[in-house]
Amino acid sequence: MVRKIYWEDAYVREFDAKVEKVEGSKVYLDQTAFHPKGGGLLGDSGSLGGARVTDTQKEGESSIFHVVEGGSFEPGESVHGVVDWERRYRIMRMHTTAHALSAVFNRQAGALITGNQIRPDESRIDFSLENLDRNLMNSYVDMVNEAVSRNLPVKTYFLPREEAVKIPDVVKLAGAAPPDIETFRIVEIEGLDIQADGGVHVKNLGEVVKVTPLKFENKGKSNRRLYFTLEG
Repeated sequence: MVRKIYWEDAYVREFDAKVEKVEGSKVYLDQTAFHPKGGGLLGDSGSLGGARVTDTQKEGESSIFHVVEGGSFEPGESVHGVVDWERRYRIMRMHTTAHALSAVFNRQAGALITGNQIRPDESRIDFSLENLDRNLMNSYVDMVNEAVSRNLPVKTYFLPREEAVKIPDVVKLAGAAPPDIETFRIVEIEGLDIQADGGVHVKNLGEVVKVTPLKFENKGKSNRRLYFTLEG
């Protein structure tokens, strides 16, 4: 199983690894700081051994491959990886924002997430809401910004399944049952939210700086979409 450096420290920008397998443009490593595509997040880009990494993807739950342009790689060789940090950090900030938004919308309106797309410049999140009330939704964004101003710590840790499923709303995806796994990775925004999640996040909600809503849309029955961006 590949070692997920980004789970241990999402702020690692460079790392060394050994090539385990090469399949065309796909390079598999024994460990990686590149976060793969999934959960609405884009896969990381950067460089590997001087060659361009254009995408990172999962293959099952235990394997990750890096899509590389150019370069020549052989199993067993050591390589140096560099993450596109500015892009990654924006995604981290956006992702933590999405968790804060989902927590407030859930607490205030009982809304669950019906879809999301986390991108560096503009993200979206869909909620199970009956009505599109822009004033009310803007007030929820204001609540998130108030939480941002309090610089709430963001922690990640692991819990056995039997403990994790006791946490109210630990899974905030509409129609999603708790995953059939023995250990849950938990992301907690202290005093605001606790969710099961496998993505990358900032260490402090203050790093979000400020959430700016861009537009709200009706996306079918009981489905409301919020587009947002961040200052800074």
